[in-house]
Amino acid sequence: MKETINYAKEKMTKSLNALDKEYAAIRAGRANPAVLDKVMVDYYGSPTPVNQMAAISVSEARILVIQPWDKSSLKLIEKAIQASDIGINPTNDGNVIRLAFPQLTEERRKELCKSVKKLGEDCKVAVRSIRRDAMDKLKAMKKKSEITEDEQKEGEKKIQDITDKFCDDADKAVAAKEKEIMTV
Repeated sequence: MKETINYAKEKMTKSLNALDKEYAAIRAGRANPAVLDKVMVDYYGSPTPVNQMAAISVSEARILVIQPWDKSSLKLIEKAIQASDIGINPTNDGNVIRLAFPQLTEERRKELCKSVKKLGEDCKVAVRSIRRDAMDKLKAMKKKSEITEDEQKEGEKKIQDITDKFCDDADKAVAAKEKEIMTV
């Protein structure tokens, strides 16, 4: 029974971590190196993430500076950023690439908030799905007489408590990201 509860908790933690990663990649008007996490550069024939080819730093609140370790890859990184869906034109001065993040419009902020809410809801759906699987596992264990009815009830209560905690954490993450988007 403990393994089932721990397994469910571990899977729920992974769902919440995935939500945090998604939120880090959302451009909220502030320069954030995480927006480049999904940008791949065709470097010597293999797709390589930008953060493995260059030092990425925030020079000002809305300016990201990318300084490649290999100067010859400057053009490749610039091309990859232009081809990506981050929607920012890079500025190349021969040594570094600068990404200037524009102020978000009110309409764009509302769009971002909708997608933030949808991602949060998807996370909660995943958490509830994990709960359902864990509950089914407990019922199967009870059917096979591996646990008593009292143990099953206790396990179900623990799983429900864990589920509530993770759903609450997802709601807090949504609220925090919405606040960040609306106050930038």
